[in-house]
Amino acid sequence: MTDSSKALPPVVDAKEWQRELDALRVREKAATRELDAIAAQRRRLPMVELPDYTLQSAEGPVRLVDLFEGRSQLITYNHMWFPGKQWQCPGCTGFTSQFTRLDFLDRYDARFVIVTQGPIDEALAYKERVGNQMPWYSTADSPFGADVGAPPGGGFAVNVFLRNGDTAYRTWHTDGRGCEQLSHSFALIDALPYGRQEEWQDSPEGWPKSPTYSRWMESQAYAELYGAAGA
Repeated sequence: MTDSSKALPPVVDAKEWQRELDALRVREKAATRELDAIAAQRRRLPMVELPDYTLQSAEGPVRLVDLFEGRSQLITYNHMWFPGKQWQCPGCTGFTSQFTRLDFLDRYDARFVIVTQGPIDEALAYKERVGNQMPWYSTADSPFGADVGAPPGGGFAVNVFLRNGDTAYRTWHTDGRGCEQLSHSFALIDALPYGRQEEWQDSPEGWPKSPTYSRWMESQAYAELYGAAGA
């Protein structure tokens, strides 16, 4: 890691600082308008009718339409799963740890849940171990995960669904860095003078740099902070 004690932005007077900020604000506003346009295009996407999948819940088998719990819209996060591992993906563990108060989605007729390839008993035990607050479901005995871009041994993904009566439709999907727009953690870090401090980022000479992912919290750290043992 690079020593940040000498990595400082240039010092200017308040007028020069405001001029620089105003120039950046032009680009920030343009990015906001582009995100609005992307969201508008997303609302105009077609959709795909889905089979009547059966998943596993804490209470037993449930149909995909049951995950909506009467709502018309559903977001799922497909949490990566490694069979036999005590600690699952730290990125997925950290990403989903952010979502502790999801009741506001009720006003938008929507729900947000986790789906994983892990067996439901193991998934629920992991949820307890790391103190996760989201509802979890298992697609271990269903092709659902594979059909929505998160097969066994595969990566993470976000999918969005719309329910019309007793039929569910897939409306949107993203994975990789496409999931960042749903996260507040990177937005906060990117606002900092030193940013994420990862090697791939474009930063001034002398800014602190670390290998990618090296500053991310491990799954054990989430368990110590929020899990049953930590509590």
